[in-house]
Amino acid sequence: MSELVGRYFDAAIAHLQRVRTEEAGSIEAAGALLAGAVAEGRRVFTFGSGHSSLAAQDVVYRAGGLVPVNLLDVPGMSGVTVMPAPLSSALERVSGLATTTLDLTPATAGDLLFVISLSGRQVMPVELAQYARGRGLTVIGVTSLAYPGEVPSAHPSGTYLKDHCDVVLDSKISVGDGELTHPAAETTFGPVSTIVTSALMQAVVASAVGRLADAAAAGTGPTPPLFRSGNVPGGTEWNAKQMADNADRVFYTY
Repeated sequence: MSELVGRYFDAAIAHLQRVRTEEAGSIEAAGALLAGAVAEGRRVFTFGSGHSSLAAQDVVYRAGGLVPVNLLDVPGMSGVTVMPAPLSSALERVSGLATTTLDLTPATAGDLLFVISLSGRQVMPVELAQYARGRGLTVIGVTSLAYPGEVPSAHPSGTYLKDHCDVVLDSKISVGDGELTHPAAETTFGPVSTIVTSALMQAVVASAVGRLADAAAAGTGPTPPLFRSGNVPGGTEWNAKQMADNADRVFYTY
C-alpha cells in the first residue's frame, strides 16, 4: 500500500472516530426524532444535491433501512446524473426551486426532513430548510460547521443550513473537502465527506431502529418497518409486504 493510500484511510478513520465521539448527542437527538416520526406514522424525506445526494439516497429503499424514508428527488440535482454535470451546481443556486419542490410533495406539518449539504451555504439547502420549518416540518441538517465563518453564504439572507434546523449533525469536514496533498498536485484531494456523511445518516437510522425495537419489545410501540435484502430467500416478498403496509407514506413505488 502506498503512503498516500495509507494516509487516506487514516484520515477517513480519524474523521469517523471524531464524529462518533463529538456528535454522539446530536446523533441520538436525530435518532429520537426519526423514531418518533416513524412511530407516529409521519412521512420522512431526505434531500441532498450533487454528491450530498449520495448520503441522502443511502438510507432510502435499502436492506436494513426504514421503509417510510423517501428521497426528495429534484431533477438535475441528484448526484451527477444530469448533463452537463455543472448544471447540478447551477440549479443549487436558483431561488424558488426549493419552495416549489416542497409544495409539490406530499410533505405536511409534522413530517421529518433531512437536508444534507457539506457547505450548507448554497441557496437550495438553505431555502429548503427554512421553508420546510416554516411549514411545520422538523428539519435535521447534515453539514460541516467548518464552512460558516470561513466561506460566505450564497443565500441572500446570509444564513446557512445550520441556522434553519432543529438538529444539526456536524461532519467536521474541512473547507475544500480534501484530506491529501502532494507537491506536484495543485489542490487537495482524497475527500472523505461521502464516507462520513453516510455514516452519520446510518448512525441516526441505527439509533432510531434501536428505540423502535426497544418500544416494540416493551409492548409500547410498533415493530420497526425494515427492508430485507432482495438477494436472500423471501426478501422480495418481505419488502413488497412492507411497502404495502406503509403505502400511505411510501412515495418511491406505485
